[in-house]
Amino acid sequence: MIHAQRRRNAILLIFATCAALALSGCESDLFASLWPGTRQFSVSNRAQEKDLRDALQVLHSPQLKKSADYSVQRMLAARRVSTILLEDNQQAEAARFLSSLADAHDSYEAWYLFAAGAIYESTGSAPIARLYFERIINTLPDMTIDGQSIHKTCLVKLLASDSPPAKKTAWYREFIQRFPNADEVGPFHFLLAKEYEKLGLWPQAIDEYRQFLPYFNVNVPGYSDAHDYARKMVEFNDSPKDWTYPNLSDLVSGIRKAIAARSPQALRKFMSKAGFFAMSWYKDGGDDSNSNVLFNFSNFMTRPIYVAPSLDPSLNDSEAFLRTSGWTGYIPVWYLCFRRVDFPADPSVHGNWEWAGIYFGEKMQ
Repeated sequence: MIHAQRRRNAILLIFATCAALALSGCESDLFASLWPGTRQFSVSNRAQEKDLRDALQVLHSPQLKKSADYSVQRMLAARRVSTILLEDNQQAEAARFLSSLADAHDSYEAWYLFAAGAIYESTGSAPIARLYFERIINTLPDMTIDGQSIHKTCLVKLLASDSPPAKKTAWYREFIQRFPNADEVGPFHFLLAKEYEKLGLWPQAIDEYRQFLPYFNVNVPGYSDAHDYARKMVEFNDSPKDWTYPNLSDLVSGIRKAIAARSPQALRKFMSKAGFFAMSWYKDGGDDSNSNVLFNFSNFMTRPIYVAPSLDPSLNDSEAFLRTSGWTGYIPVWYLCFRRVDFPADPSVHGNWEWAGIYFGEKMQ
């Protein structure tokens, strides 16, 4: 309560000082320094000249410098000076001015650097802005301005940059550890996993995907299928992976034999155990919307099944289809979909083939 009163007194002192200066009718030329060794400013708007002069005189007032709350007074005056410069389209000058105030190393040093960095960021100088944001989180204690943690905001800005994965993994970890209740934590688990992937740190990536899974109904910018992808990665990692085949022809041959024997149990052994899907060619949303199907083939194998003698001509290096027909039910034609396994975390199966799912109906042209 005492601290709040001192802050209120400081603000009142600033306004009182500004009023006294305004009444003095001072006509100092703003192209010259108000005090020796201080910065020189000029603005195009006459009304802003007076506001700028008043704020600068508060900033450099010898009487105010003796106040116990001078750091607060100094920050408020600096805020006014920088606002005037920005309104006059002097972004570079405003950034340099704020940066210079950080040299005093007072309790608002982090705010001066953050404000300068934000200006550089807004003018397209992102690399310079990142230097300021990194300096804040690496060398200065956190502080709250307008209800927001400066460290948290700096981390969010740094994580939105194109910085190297090694740096971003450190920033993601720091954010998750320091701000565990923030809304960004869920998506950040997924994005941290993606950065670990880039570094080839697969155990760490899988662990982050696992921690991401409980965050239902959370959107990850740029990854509309984040939950399906994370679930598949975790399921695949935890599975025996014994349904994958280095050779596609061996996998297809095994499935042909299971269908010919009309053995649902044998057929199930060839299914992918991580994200197997069954869906119409025409369904919106992609495979992932129907993945992880628990399929009972016995309900659909009550009559002989015909299997095409060869794979569909659309075969490519990563995907293949096999037409089958005669399945019991409303749609008798199924295309079995085979895909390459994309799982660099396990080189022994990465690049193998798996039976990934089923498309119902005739193939789309």
